[in-house]
Amino acid sequence: MKKLQVGFFLFEGLELLDAAGPWEVFSSADMLHEGTLFELLSFSAEAGKVRTVNGLSLIADFGIDEVSQPDLLVIPGGEGSRRVAADQVLTGRLKELHEKSQYTMSICSGARILAAAGLLKGRMFTTHHLVYEDVLRIEPDAIPDKESRYAGDGRIYTSGGVSAGMDLAFHLLEKLYGKAAAEKTARYMEYGE
Repeated sequence: MKKLQVGFFLFEGLELLDAAGPWEVFSSADMLHEGTLFELLSFSAEAGKVRTVNGLSLIADFGIDEVSQPDLLVIPGGEGSRRVAADQVLTGRLKELHEKSQYTMSICSGARILAAAGLLKGRMFTTHHLVYEDVLRIEPDAIPDKESRYAGDGRIYTSGGVSAGMDLAFHLLEKLYGKAAAEKTARYMEYGE
């Protein structure tokens, strides 16, 4: 079985748990299955250090032009998502990566980035409770789902704020590798107990 490549897009001002939570889910699942499920990588507009909204620095291993075809594209949120959403070149490149991916997921205000890339038109989405109006300003034809922790159809999934990204990561883990893999990972992480 081919390992799936999971590409995490990092940017200045991202919310740490938006990236770290799903990273932990996918990396733990991979470890529990002897390195057979996922290959995780981090990338940004350019390789190097990015600072989270709360001041912790992360290292993006690759620049966006070095990433060709992640199977799963992960777009976190955070205050910096406003700047990314306003960058048409960057959102265009992320849209190209989405078109080659099996699934794309956004966490929290990462939905702004999907909206700016034209990926939420006519689609149900969820996001942080303070970000719905902003997403709808960017994409008026998006359909808000304010009741769910995550929403998605087909290839695009969105989650509510911060911790909801882990719920979505578990959902996609189950979709890709089955309920047993998701439950084993949740037990290992002592998640939801």
